[in-house]
Amino acid sequence: MESIALTINGKKVTCRTGDTLLSVAQKNNIFIPTLCHHPELKPYGACRMCLVEDEKSGRLMAACVTPAAKDMAVLTDTERIIGHRKNIVRLMMAEHPESCIVCSKGNRCELRALAARLGIAETRLYPMPNHKPYEELNPFIVRDLSKCILCGKCIRADHELVATGAIDYNDRGFSSRPATLMEMPLEDSTCTFCGTCVSMCPTGALSAKHAGYVGTPENQKESICGFCGAGCSLAMGTSGGRVVEVNPLKLNGSVNGSTLCVRGHFAHDFLNNTDRLHQPLIRTRGENGDEKFEPVEWNKAVSRAAESLAEIKRTHGPGSIAFIGSPKCSTEENYLFQKIARVLFGTNNVTSTGTINGQPLLRRMEEKTMGAVRTMPLSGLEKAEAIVTICFDPDNTVPVAGYHVKRAARGGTPLVTIDARKTRLAGFAGARIRPESGMEPNTRIPALICALAEKIAGAGGTSTDFIRQYTSGWEDCKAAIDSLLSAQPLSAAEEKEIHRAAKMLSGRKIGLVIGADIMEQISGDRIADAAFDLALATGSIGVPNAGIFIPAPESNTVGAMDMGMAPDLLPGRHPLSDPDARKHLERFWNTKLSPDPGLNLCGIVEAAESGHLKGLYIMGENLVRTLPDPERVENALKKLDFIVIQDIFENRTTRLAHVVLPGTAFAEKTGSFTNMEGRIQSFSQAAAPPGQALADWRILSMLAQNMGYPEQYTTIEKIRQEIRKTVPMYAAIGNHRQEWIKNTDADTPFSGNGHRFTFADIEPPQPQTSGQKGFTAILGPLRWHLAGGTRTSRSARINSWNRDNEARLSATDIGSLAITEGGKIRIVSDHGAIERSFVADPAVMPGQVFVPTGFSGNDAAALAGIEAIQSPAPAWRTCRVSIEKI
Repeated sequence: MESIALTINGKKVTCRTGDTLLSVAQKNNIFIPTLCHHPELKPYGACRMCLVEDEKSGRLMAACVTPAAKDMAVLTDTERIIGHRKNIVRLMMAEHPESCIVCSKGNRCELRALAARLGIAETRLYPMPNHKPYEELNPFIVRDLSKCILCGKCIRADHELVATGAIDYNDRGFSSRPATLMEMPLEDSTCTFCGTCVSMCPTGALSAKHAGYVGTPENQKESICGFCGAGCSLAMGTSGGRVVEVNPLKLNGSVNGSTLCVRGHFAHDFLNNTDRLHQPLIRTRGENGDEKFEPVEWNKAVSRAAESLAEIKRTHGPGSIAFIGSPKCSTEENYLFQKIARVLFGTNNVTSTGTINGQPLLRRMEEKTMGAVRTMPLSGLEKAEAIVTICFDPDNTVPVAGYHVKRAARGGTPLVTIDARKTRLAGFAGARIRPESGMEPNTRIPALICALAEKIAGAGGTSTDFIRQYTSGWEDCKAAIDSLLSAQPLSAAEEKEIHRAAKMLSGRKIGLVIGADIMEQISGDRIADAAFDLALATGSIGVPNAGIFIPAPESNTVGAMDMGMAPDLLPGRHPLSDPDARKHLERFWNTKLSPDPGLNLCGIVEAAESGHLKGLYIMGENLVRTLPDPERVENALKKLDFIVIQDIFENRTTRLAHVVLPGTAFAEKTGSFTNMEGRIQSFSQAAAPPGQALADWRILSMLAQNMGYPEQYTTIEKIRQEIRKTVPMYAAIGNHRQEWIKNTDADTPFSGNGHRFTFADIEPPQPQTSGQKGFTAILGPLRWHLAGGTRTSRSARINSWNRDNEARLSATDIGSLAITEGGKIRIVSDHGAIERSFVADPAVMPGQVFVPTGFSGNDAAALAGIEAIQSPAPAWRTCRVSIEKI
């Protein structure tokens, strides 16, 4: 773009053609006040506070919407301009209620700050009361539209950033206000309660609903969200050492910018829940035989844990002890946890719930792409030539990732969705590929993806140069596709939609976004392989703004995997069977590592049942709530000789422990998370831990010290220094607030090593035997809860939302079952039964029932069997069920 010169307040500046006067002034540190402007929103020109004067003609212009022109000369602070600004503020304040003292925005009100800057104390105008209803029906957002200045930020953020369209202007003139369609309450609209409108609002018209705190927090700390794998940057408001408010940090270049989701914005009040563990506990037996937990000092608790586990190792061997960590804990903590297991106890029985939730797909794509998709910035989706989403429901899993996809589609990027369920994302798509029918619709999705690849190839849209240079097996893959489509012929409707999609995608590099939980569903491995083949067929790996994006479900799913939190994986994503990787770590750790993989989660439960497992150390997981078949899990854990649990809440699992060690949540310690993009994000302590609780890495350090380990981890930096040496891809951890995984050890075909990506041959599915159970239950999250809901269920706001826990059925099935919507049904599997209310949902196909997880103590987990979580494809999110009328 051409560079031009102009003058602002007599200062000569340069800019590019198309830049607005406001952006030019801001880049040159020239202050121009605004109320309606925001750097992430399109210029709007509503408030007129940014008026500037053309020095030659005297014309007044709104700087936010006026493009800079060559040789232009403008003034920003003349007496005339200041007079106009004062009059605008006086008119706004004349309509504004005089409630600053009790307003939740308090000292952060942009209107009040601007009035003070302009020296306006009294308006000297007749008051113009503009009374509007005060709304606080939902537990998240309070609307006091009498304070609204019609800046439009909330509406524009809703449409442009979140792409939901829940609110818009209603009425005109004095009655104009932001409102939902037909003036419905927010809770009955399409609003997702992401809170973006709240953080955008310059006044107190929109504010977060607080149960125990009103006003401006004492301090603000920067942090990273501890929920899903998007890794959003947070501004945590604290008072008295407690987190009382959470907003997006609005950090330039962050994954979320000015957006969040309902969990990230409102569910962090779980930090202040009364169920928090405050002090170490040891289970004791009284004189009458009753067992209870006794508070003890840290040294006694850690000594008891170390001595008991060491005794089990001496008596029964290293294989009798297992360690279960968590993708909710920091990268440094996961590294130290698995090192203690392997070095101090000599066991590879190291795992986490991430191995059945997100990591299976990450590992499969790591293997198939040879590490080529480790770093995938979500911002690239908004620059992609085309996007295909496969079984991806962002509204309920990783909303911020969905915002990027929706903004791209709104901007004209071709979007194709492939899913058995009709999600909200489908409304943004130009083509929506969906199985027509079937109790196991996921078994058809591989055929639909392969048909799309074949159609693109027939239209000349395959990247023949890429296939020839970097891949092998294309001809065999095409033959396998023909065989698959012969076994599963397409319907006319499927054929039509695939033809439309192929026309949109032909000749384009695509960004594929695959739902992270696809490997936990039936045919998930086949779906993943078909998606990989589509990426290869279109040459979409190794090029900017294309490739495979995997929305990790937990805050540190990626980091935990990178640190070796799996029974067959070492730090750095190296297989345990790799002798070079073992030697590398053996040299640094001064130990000998067994090449034999340890027990996975299912194996741990089975070993506990059989008596082969004697001791267990759990860090940051409520297994009895999270794992399938919770009653079986609980009974298995009761058989263990000794359990140490390190957690932040008293819960069903801690009640089974012999020693309970109170850890801290992410906001109460320093550490790092690695998000789904491969972005390593370091965070510092924002709030005080409750009582005697300690950061998990400190507890692990005490355990290692108690066992006589010579390396002393007295600071988080000490652990980071070791990670930099042992895991080269994390050489930059902690150096800056945000860094990226280094692909230094990725051995891809692009490095000229002679390796090739190999197309997968997708075989027809095996026939499914339904037995007596005629429905397929899909266990999945809704936006309110994450995973089993241990943390979100302790959020006062989330718990106040008494909706959406109903099972979802198709209207056809509701009719055939002769049940009345709003009643209750019993859902019965081979492993358990639950009772739920139910509603009709057009997104659910006949023969399916969608059961939301996280609600009602996560009772949905009772429907699945523990054997279903066996790797590498733990298909525990789908199971056969029958439905009974209550």
